[in-house]
Amino acid sequence: MKKLFLSSSFADVATIFSDFEKDLAGKTVTFIPTASLVEDVVFYVEAGKKALENLGLIIDELDVSTASFEVIAKKITHNDIIYVTGGNTFFLLQELKRTGADKLITVEVEAGKLYLGESAGAVITGANIEFIKTMDSIDKAPNLTNYDALNLVNFYTVPHFNSVPFKKITQKIVNENEESLKLVPISNKEAILVQDNEITVNFKP
Repeated sequence: MKKLFLSSSFADVATIFSDFEKDLAGKTVTFIPTASLVEDVVFYVEAGKKALENLGLIIDELDVSTASFEVIAKKITHNDIIYVTGGNTFFLLQELKRTGADKLITVEVEAGKLYLGESAGAVITGANIEFIKTMDSIDKAPNLTNYDALNLVNFYTVPHFNSVPFKKITQKIVNENEESLKLVPISNKEAILVQDNEITVNFKP
């Protein structure tokens, strides 16, 4: 069964995740911070790690932009959970494709491995990421030849919807794409829970 937990800010919705997935203590997370490497604001990376550790999870960090294919394959296939942080979606996709990590992740998630995507990590689970160019700079991924993404879900996540400082830009993304794409906008206090074909959006009060 395919299981994904998609958020804008994982630290803000970690309690939703602990309700979604009960058996967490002692499991190992392949923690991929690659999207954040080209960003100036990266506080969410440590916040996400801390939230995972508070749930009893073990962090095994993997930067796909510098690791060998052997290391990437071992961590993605052997660890219990895959977690992809926020940052620049285009740089993230570029590095996943360049290394073959995109295919490894897709195979594991299709086989039932739990996937946690935060912001950019949520956006790449759709079929294509071009719609997010209003928010993220394409210039940070000069070697990305197309925007086809992991295609794990049949919708397009719009993270940070109606959340400071992204209120205007996320509304613009929705206005520009709502007629052509199946968008699921989520605020920093919401998470998308995917179990096979069942999709729910949960809000943390």
